Amino acid sequence: MIGDFKAIVNGWIENFGLLSESWRVGIVVFALVFGTAAVAYVASHIVGALERKFSKTSNLWDDALLHAARKPVVAFVWVQGVYWAAEVAHRYSQAEIFKANDSMLQLGFVFVLVWAVLRLIKEGEGILASPVKMKQPMDYTTVNAVSKLSRAVVIITAVLIAMQSLGYSISGVLAFGGVGGIAVGFAAKDLLANFFGGFIIHLDRPFKVGDWVRSPDRNIEGTVEHIGWRLTTIRTFDKRPLYVPNATFTTIAVENPSRMTNRRISETIGIRYADVSQMATIVADIRAMLEQHDDIDSKQTLIVNFLAFNASSLDIMVYTFTKTTQWVRFQEVKQDVLLKISDVIESHGAEVAFPTRTLHLPDGVRLTGSQTGESRDQGAGSSSAKSAEKSRHRQTTGDADDSGDSE
Repeated sequence: MIGDFKAIVNGWIENFGLLSESWRVGIVVFALVFGTAAVAYVASHIVGALERKFSKTSNLWDDALLHAARKPVVAFVWVQGVYWAAEVAHRYSQAEIFKANDSMLQLGFVFVLVWAVLRLIKEGEGILASPVKMKQPMDYTTVNAVSKLSRAVVIITAVLIAMQSLGYSISGVLAFGGVGGIAVGFAAKDLLANFFGGFIIHLDRPFKVGDWVRSPDRNIEGTVEHIGWRLTTIRTFDKRPLYVPNATFTTIAVENPSRMTNRRISETIGIRYADVSQMATIVADIRAMLEQHDDIDSKQTLIVNFLAFNASSLDIMVYTFTKTTQWVRFQEVKQDVLLKISDVIESHGAEVAFPTRTLHLPDGVRLTGSQTGESRDQGAGSSSAKSAEKSRHRQTTGDADDSGDSE
């Protein structure tokens, strides 16, 4: 059919006598390009209409396929139409550029096919990881890893096919890649270590995007924002980005608090030694309060016991787990638990202890209020007597001086 069409076009150009050959070639090329634009416009609207129609069904994959194929279909029409126009121009022109028509057509087909496959992979990634579109969505980190790997495979395959279309030997390229890969491996060992570290993260999945992670071996703590093939981006709690090479996670321990099932309340509360008679009742009431608390998981370990005789207090150990794992909500529950423990202690007439010190003195050293007053009176009387004696002494001395003068 295509050959018959070419024959008709060439026959019209050669036999139509009203215009010169260059004008006839120009008209045919213009007609082919204009027809290509019209066909591309119609094809785009047809695929769009099918996409709107199938969007009403419950099947999501037909929507993804049509949406992924819409633009590549238009591109395919343009590649084919431009090729026909270039073939017509090549028949009546000696330009060197038209000799590459067949190669450009093959490269165009490879490009369109790769474009369609990449768009389909992207649409599939959006469907599999979406909680809105899937009842049980897959883990985003896994889907993202598979998507990246699939894109890499498609692009590498397309490059090899394109090189084969241009006349290069794939076997020679692969042999060169095997020899050069050794040199590249030694030169870029850190880069490869990070790449395989990222692969291990995607394979083992110790954490995913959105998890809160920290490492006891390194100063790493925050929320995972992105897992790349070389770096993992972590947003610290002071909102700074932290870029960690993936190879680091193969040599350190990583905690993932986001996957905890409960949060723990572990407190030591002391009461006064004077309240030792109320200890058993207080412990029992605190345990009963925790068992009946709506936000405490009674299925987990729950311990309330008299712990030890401390320096200034009788210590009670409170060890339990909350149902929530959210940090803010956990702090609210912990506050409520501590306030209720305080109420239990006060309801028994006891008090929460604080550091105190008692000083014991021997009985003979103690001073009463009356003894202190008498001592003060005796001291005052002694002072008065001494003052009177000094006055009398001064008076006697004065009388002696006066008598001497009279003589």
